[in-house]
Amino acid sequence: MNKLYIIKIGGNVLDDEKALKGFLRDFASIQSPKILIHGGGKIATKLGDQLGIQSHYVKGRRITDAPTLDLVTMVYGGLVNKQIVATLQSHHCNALGVTGADGNLIKATKRPVGEVDFGYVGDIIPDSVNSTLLYFLLKQNVIPVFAPLTHENGVMLNTNADTIASVLAISLSKHFDVRLIFCFERQGVLQDVSKEDSVIRTLNYARYQELLQQGAFHDGILPKLENAFHAIQSGVKEVLIGEHTNLLANIGYDTQGTLITQA
Repeated sequence: MNKLYIIKIGGNVLDDEKALKGFLRDFASIQSPKILIHGGGKIATKLGDQLGIQSHYVKGRRITDAPTLDLVTMVYGGLVNKQIVATLQSHHCNALGVTGADGNLIKATKRPVGEVDFGYVGDIIPDSVNSTLLYFLLKQNVIPVFAPLTHENGVMLNTNADTIASVLAISLSKHFDVRLIFCFERQGVLQDVSKEDSVIRTLNYARYQELLQQGAFHDGILPKLENAFHAIQSGVKEVLIGEHTNLLANIGYDTQGTLITQA
């Protein structure tokens, strides 16, 4: 099978023009098939504050009421996505900006109200990824760049970018040998968030559960870990969480960061 790199970028990197340019230059230089998924929460929050739309989070996940849905659709699907695509084109990387609605690539359902009403947040429907269209695009050397949005019956839904990355990796693992890489501003998953040198080099599910019970992880890393283990348990061979500046190392064998393993 051909190698496919599914790479998610988020955190403070998107808010740092210099860091983002360096990352996108490295991403464009990868010669294998690849897909990029981006967030944009900090930018949405900043613009929301200017527009009087206040942000609310529960366990690292944004509450999306109707005004916030309009905001994130504009910011994620428009401003952030098209700036990334334009930059990649400048590096001769033929990128195509998409959401889950484009080409019916990812379908979702609005999350039901439970203990928390997340509003217009999408839970991806199992096996709903249009992997046939993605496979065709990749074979034509087109690089999909996903904004963190899905859809249901004409309604856009805010959807966690880490979850989108995980679901894409699972779906495309039947066509490619997939390595899923979560890139952000830290060296990897930290055992002590106050100590940058406390990177956990390998993490299996048993150790993850143990550290979770100890409260070792901050809210921001939890969606990445949940989706990393979901991908591993669903057939994806390799998942890595690491710093954006180590991207080129992390597509090779001498990886940096935290390697998620089954055992």
